[in-house]
Amino acid sequence: MARLIVRNLDGSTKAGLRRRAKRHSRSVEAEVREILQAAAAETDETQLPLGGRVTAHFARIGLEEEIHEQRGTPALPATFE
Repeated sequence: MARLIVRNLDGSTKAGLRRRAKRHSRSVEAEVREILQAAAAETDETQLPLGGRVTAHFARIGLEEEIHEQRGTPALPATFE
């Protein structure tokens, strides 16, 4: 196992980590380890685009349609007819 030292954390960050660790019944070190492991496991392939995340979020309440990505498509003004 490698060791990692993080210097110059401001007090509010340290306090936030302490509160988060307490909520999860872990030490601050274990909480930071969990955060770093989750961040390192994320890749561009595992991160869903926004449309996919919205679809996944609302699927449990009955959304059956897929929300397609509109990346690269110019935004059009709304029409109210």
